[in-house]
Amino acid sequence: MTHQLSDLSAEGLRALVAEQLERSRARTVQLTDAVDTDDLVRQHSKLMSPLVWDYAHIGNQEELWLVRDVGGREPVRQDIDELYDAFMHPRADRPTLPLLGPAETRAYVGEVRDKVLDVLDHVKFDHGRELVDNAFAFGMIVQHEQQHDETMLATHQLRAGVPVLDAPPPPPGRRLAAAEVLVPGGTFEMGTSIEPWALDNERPAHAVRVAPYFIDTAPVTNGDYLKFVLGGGYEDARWWSEAGWAQVQKASLVGPRFWDLVDGQWTRTRFGHSELLPLDEPVMHVCFYEAEAYAKWAGKRLPTEEEWEFAARFDPATGRTRRFPWGDESPGPQHANLGQRHLGPAPVGAYPAGASPLGVEQLIGDVWEWTSSDFRPYPGFRAFPYDEYSLVFFGTDYKVLRGGSFGTDEVVARGTFRNWDYPIRRQIFAGFRCARDAQPAELAAAEHSELV
Repeated sequence: MTHQLSDLSAEGLRALVAEQLERSRARTVQLTDAVDTDDLVRQHSKLMSPLVWDYAHIGNQEELWLVRDVGGREPVRQDIDELYDAFMHPRADRPTLPLLGPAETRAYVGEVRDKVLDVLDHVKFDHGRELVDNAFAFGMIVQHEQQHDETMLATHQLRAGVPVLDAPPPPPGRRLAAAEVLVPGGTFEMGTSIEPWALDNERPAHAVRVAPYFIDTAPVTNGDYLKFVLGGGYEDARWWSEAGWAQVQKASLVGPRFWDLVDGQWTRTRFGHSELLPLDEPVMHVCFYEAEAYAKWAGKRLPTEEEWEFAARFDPATGRTRRFPWGDESPGPQHANLGQRHLGPAPVGAYPAGASPLGVEQLIGDVWEWTSSDFRPYPGFRAFPYDEYSLVFFGTDYKVLRGGSFGTDEVVARGTFRNWDYPIRRQIFAGFRCARDAQPAELAAAEHSELV
């Protein structure tokens, strides 16, 4: 995905949108065709919708925004709008609704897509309507489908039964030169005002100053986290916030979700496969409270959202804020583990080409990274095109995650993209890296080494 959409001709933009729509739908079909009818309609966890709900919801959102709004066409199935309104029905209640069955769902989303492609053939991108400029509404819907595809992938992780998904392993890792990187601090442009398909909470670009700090070169690994577990981390209230310790006791937490101790050995279950815990992979399926406790135990803390984005986007040599850690080029397979190309995080050190100018690695892809920041609007925020995407979630209930996971598509995984969730959530593909304040002596030593 290029951020220079405005440079494309109308036909070039149509071709790009058609390609992205096709790519997202192919992934949706893969995730839903992989299981039988019973699995499609079953609720595998009260935290998640039945897969068939996600599938029809994808089609309904596409109908609402592209067929009815952008296209001005007659509704396809106005009678089901309420069923697939995410704010009308909590996930736990959705299996009790009179949902479309799998065959009816496939027919519905197929009919909607046919109409969308016809709208795409006729829409004018240059008539000054913000929703259509640079094909924004189409980009929003592509991202919506890819986000639900990642949600459906998380549902696959929660389902019981024989494995149904397959993918090649990620590239091997390598030993890192240093465990942490000194980030010199400074002022940078956080967020964006120019990325055409950026969503409202990423906007507008604004100047932010950060003090010098250290940040881990890579996400915390299973091996690192296992030391916390074996060291009694879940039994010692010292490391936990009051809310975190309450959650440990309420949920009987003893380790990351999907970890098990079998015959004295730690294993991990992923998409139906159980295996010995891979020590060099980023830890995953930990909640915010677990990340926060580990960081305190390690003598560190979680980075703020501003520190995370500064490490990911700022180039100290030029003073520029990049689109991605490696530059402005869209992610390729050499840069990051994205798009369900592999079915799990890659070992630490697997993507040297994706490093930031300071040498921070795997900021994009592999695992979402918890930050210490609450989900707040940027200065000058404006809800667009509807309040329910971001506005209703702002506040202290949600913590921000950054960077994307192995299940996040490249059309979503911008350096500015903001994810958010409740601090107790563990079913998402989330890990973390630590940060710490830079001490005056460390800054002086770093400055001296640059002068020598």
